[in-house]
Amino acid sequence: MRPEFLLENQLCFRLYTASRLVTKAYHPLLSEHGLTYPQYLVLLVLWEKDKQPVNDIAKRLYLETNTITPLLQRMEKEGVISRTKGTKDARQMIVSLTRKGKGLQDKLAEVPNTVGNAVICESITPEAAPELFRMLDDIISKQAMREAGQPVNPGKVAEIDNKTP
Repeated sequence: MRPEFLLENQLCFRLYTASRLVTKAYHPLLSEHGLTYPQYLVLLVLWEKDKQPVNDIAKRLYLETNTITPLLQRMEKEGVISRTKGTKDARQMIVSLTRKGKGLQDKLAEVPNTVGNAVICESITPEAAPELFRMLDDIISKQAMREAGQPVNPGKVAEIDNKTP
């Protein structure tokens, strides 16, 4: 078997698995408040800045509007957000937090630290976390540029050493 086709040599598998498992760590903390992880991400965006167009929320989450619309519809039905037509452009939908949505911020205040501490303390040192964030941000921004058809300086592809335990 060619080494480039071994599962343990795939960056995509590591990213996918880490993402899936970290996201899973949020589930028990969010489900007690009736939230899913994608809904939590929408709340994070709106807690930073309320009253945003659907397009802006989708861009911030690196999602398409047709992906986020059903999610927003469920959140509106649950009374967490409201959607209204834009005043300048009636085709634009503005998403706002309801009182319930704003109140969830206090109820979920410990979620970032609980999950962050579990992931960092059990996986990497707190000193290494900023470098990990920088590397992940770099991957995300370059992949987003590729997706948008913009040129990207590819840099050097790292060799994976699977000899370490």
